[in-house]
Amino acid sequence: MAERYNIKDMETKWQNRWLAEKSFEVTEDPSRDKYYVLAMFPYPSGRLHMGHVRNYTLSDVVARFKRALGYNVLNPMGWDAFGLPAENAALERGVHPADWTYPNTEAMKAQLQSMGLAIDWSREIASCHPDYYKHEQKMFLDFLDNGLAYQKESWVNWDPVENTVLANEQVVDGKGWRSGAPVERRKLRQWFLRITDFAEDLLDGLKTLDRWPEKVRLMQENWIGKSTGLQFRFDVTDKDADEIEVFTTRPDTIFGASFVAIAADHPFAADIATQDSKAADFIKDCHGSGTSEADLEKAEKKGFYTGHTVKHPFIDGKTLPVYIANFVLMEYGTGAVFGCPAHDQRDLDFARKYDLEVVPVVVPEDQQSIEIGDEAYTGPGRLANSDFLNGLPVEEAKAEVSHRIEERGKGFTTTTYRLRDWGVSRQRYWGCPIPMIYCDDCGVVQVPEDQLPVELPKDVNFDSPGNPLDRHPDWKHVDCPECGSKAVRETDTFDTFFESSWYYARYCDPKNPDRAFDKDKADYWCPVDQYVGGVEHAVLHLLYARFFNRAMKKCGYLSFDEPFAGLFTQGMVTHETYKDSDGKWLYPDEILPAADGSFVHKETKAPVKTGRIEKMSKSKRNTIDPNDIMAAYGADAARLFILSDSPPERDLQWTESGIEGAWKYINRLWRMVTTSNTELPAAGTEIPDMLDEAASTLRSLVHKSIHGMSEDLDKLHFNRAVARIRELSNAIAEYDALPEANGAVLREALETLVQLFAPMMPHLAEELWSMLGYDTMVIDTAWPVADKSLLVEENVTIAVQVNGKVRATVTLPRNADKQVTQDVALDNENVQKALAGKPVRKVIVVPNRIVNVVV
Repeated sequence: MAERYNIKDMETKWQNRWLAEKSFEVTEDPSRDKYYVLAMFPYPSGRLHMGHVRNYTLSDVVARFKRALGYNVLNPMGWDAFGLPAENAALERGVHPADWTYPNTEAMKAQLQSMGLAIDWSREIASCHPDYYKHEQKMFLDFLDNGLAYQKESWVNWDPVENTVLANEQVVDGKGWRSGAPVERRKLRQWFLRITDFAEDLLDGLKTLDRWPEKVRLMQENWIGKSTGLQFRFDVTDKDADEIEVFTTRPDTIFGASFVAIAADHPFAADIATQDSKAADFIKDCHGSGTSEADLEKAEKKGFYTGHTVKHPFIDGKTLPVYIANFVLMEYGTGAVFGCPAHDQRDLDFARKYDLEVVPVVVPEDQQSIEIGDEAYTGPGRLANSDFLNGLPVEEAKAEVSHRIEERGKGFTTTTYRLRDWGVSRQRYWGCPIPMIYCDDCGVVQVPEDQLPVELPKDVNFDSPGNPLDRHPDWKHVDCPECGSKAVRETDTFDTFFESSWYYARYCDPKNPDRAFDKDKADYWCPVDQYVGGVEHAVLHLLYARFFNRAMKKCGYLSFDEPFAGLFTQGMVTHETYKDSDGKWLYPDEILPAADGSFVHKETKAPVKTGRIEKMSKSKRNTIDPNDIMAAYGADAARLFILSDSPPERDLQWTESGIEGAWKYINRLWRMVTTSNTELPAAGTEIPDMLDEAASTLRSLVHKSIHGMSEDLDKLHFNRAVARIRELSNAIAEYDALPEANGAVLREALETLVQLFAPMMPHLAEELWSMLGYDTMVIDTAWPVADKSLLVEENVTIAVQVNGKVRATVTLPRNADKQVTQDVALDNENVQKALAGKPVRKVIVVPNRIVNVVV
């Protein structure tokens, strides 16, 4: 037998066989339990990165494990292929986005196949293909017909570099998430989806997702932002007929109010701007920032005093100044708030800046008063300085203020949400065309279903900024489908999150030309049992997909509410960073280790500075090319390292020593089977009834490993599963070295070992399974079943308590006689010391667990 494992030949051999035998292609089978495994589909950049390798390795282990357990497993793959990166590539390289995208999908497909993934490639999709986006155009029309889509003029985040609208979630620190350019605010007519109609349902649904990470559920809950409070009207002091309506979750703090703030887009502000140029300039400045609440929280709080005041609802003669403020958005609540500086940090910062009154009205239970310095008091307490509210707890005070306002007819209690409707219009070419037409006579008209898909024109150019569809000489011009008059197409395309919000359902029936998918097929496969992907999609993608699922259900596409029953968010892959003497980032393959443990530049031999361990990124050049790793060490070694070095939910530090260690271990497993010291009997040979202690011990560990490994893989504890594999292989090696080793026991152990690591190192497992004498593949072999009789420990350790305190432990045979257990416990030296000669009143024996002595 060869002593060195030939990775290239063996991995190619088994990948070709899986492909030839269509091993992972599946169809619906109501007689079998299904299991749908899905890793978030990638953008086809043309090259895998280590984050991809980790993501798809984790999902693949789950798919292979569930397949071995007998499930009908769906594990598909496709491409999130629309978007600005392809459009930018077209600009940079002078190629059409399609000519950039499709070759990239083929290149990445080959790379994924080289990982040995158990994917049903017959279901491959690409979101940029007309056969895919045709159905989402029909879906959008159905949404319109069911009141789930609409068009309106709205303030939007405008990226001046990418010349497109961004969702609030795509604005990071006031800048475009891809371009990094400061975002501006513009008013455009946009298409929206009514995600707010499902706000309460989306919140309630989170309670059912017990296999989602708690942090993701919390992030979605916070983003939806349910608030119950009081909506009421302030009277404007110098305008008898005017009122400013505010919403607050803290009506109890009304006696601490010192100002009212309105959004730059508030009608009151707009009216003032027509008469005051300084107000108009301030509003224009506000429009230079984004609309994200998170970004506004970080920005400097600015205000413009309007010259107007409002009357305090409970203090006669007291007025509050009205400011236009950059931290208030028209889209949230009523577009106006009252500020109570003593109990809100944002309000306090604003009040200090503009020298406004700060009156504490909530004090801790054990205090009569408090002083407010640089920090607002946001803790619990009772009301003070608040007239009829004094002494009331916060919740009672809220109710009392709300009651009095409602009695006056000035307001009402209500529930609001931070969640805004989803603006899906984007001003770019490489996206799904929105299937609408504008006619001067008929207005906004739907593209007829028999004219779908509305395909993107291929003859476009990117010579100037902006959307090439908008300036296309022919494509945009069309006859109105209702009256036949000249009309124009909608030139906006959908936000790419539109495509990723329903792709999981298309995988259920990816070749259907007439419908997005067959409902019965979707109801069979869905929901996704295990979804795997990055936590960065906790709001952008996952919330949209949950909404989309509900919208599709309302339109009759499917029958279930939640798209993803289980969610796993893996950690990032990290690496050390390196810089040369000039501060330039260096790739890991540009450095060499020096004798003293430091690093030097490979070519110049100049010293290299080692930086922090950070997420792999092109900008810091701390990346490792997966193709190089798999060429040198093989896919199985890369998979093993990914799985073994840290819990999958945590960040993984990539190290050369780690991958080398994985490669050496694979070769050790290879030699363990191919160069065994013990002659193995034929496959299927029965284990003898009588075994010596060493053989019995190994058999016990084998079956404990099956039991433990099954639990670990089921709970996604992959690093623990790898540890069990190593423990079992060490025990097998020790047993094989014994001159009296039993061949049948060793065969059982080796076969089990191969089956257990097959989901992790599938190519090696197939080759060794073949060498162990099997014609069938290990992927077609059922997961081993643990013999429960071999899981029982022969001895148990029992705690002995004296008057409730543990004083000793004793080791006895399992299920030992109660009297024997009591006698051994009482004879223990430490127990005798604890008794100190006192008479024993009672002894309580709980078999195999505890002995309690009462004196």
